Amino acid sequence: MSGNLIIEPRDRRPELAALVGQLPQLWPTFMEHDATGNLYYADVQRNHPEHVLVAYEPPDTPVALAYTVPFEFGGKHREQLPDDGWDGVIRWAALDRDRGTKPNLVSALEISIRPDRRGQGLAAAMLQAMHDNVRRLGFTELVAPVRPSAKHLEPHTPMSEYAHRTRPDGLPADPWLRVHARAGATIVKVAPRSMVITGTLADWRDWTGLPFDTTGDVVVPQALVPVHCSVEHDHAVYVEPNVWMRHPVGAAL
Repeated sequence: MSGNLIIEPRDRRPELAALVGQLPQLWPTFMEHDATGNLYYADVQRNHPEHVLVAYEPPDTPVALAYTVPFEFGGKHREQLPDDGWDGVIRWAALDRDRGTKPNLVSALEISIRPDRRGQGLAAAMLQAMHDNVRRLGFTELVAPVRPSAKHLEPHTPMSEYAHRTRPDGLPADPWLRVHARAGATIVKVAPRSMVITGTLADWRDWTGLPFDTTGDVVVPQALVPVHCSVEHDHAVYVEPNVWMRHPVGAAL
């Protein structure tokens, strides 16, 4: 990792907003069509710059981004982290903002790194910066609906099996789960419907370049599980499972 890398929250450096849009598309095209994600990103860029971290090399070369969202946890119907993980926590946060409810927990939502800079220790650095920022904002814990980075290689394996695989040293077998574990996180549970993306068959053909001409499961590159396709009803649905992990951040790592 470059010693010149700087990671700062946007509320401290408002001018960093100009760098956010300069990173190339970092996710598969189909993942850009999660309606709940659109609810979040439009709001956070405008109203919650303190939950956006920008990593850059001076003077203005963007390298990575990280996003979090605050929400109220532990109240009625919120005794457990939501089964609809990523989508669910964004909706909870939106409801809290509308109601004026004070948040008491923060969820990580995304850490994205420029492809040519991956494998250089940036993931751990961004996660550490996320810990530091959550602590700065007055919170003592961080949760994350983690998207295991190698799960797409095994789309038919249940997440409940995959997430709990470990290496001989006891750390998770999946690389991204392992980064979180090394930062002190523990697995809470699987979020079986963390992100739901729907579209017509024409949409999915456009997003993936695949034919989507047979009813049944379709394996899509970079998808963690197969996409459910219905030719008869002209739609396909992707229901992505994630893994809820919990980080204590009350003290420095």
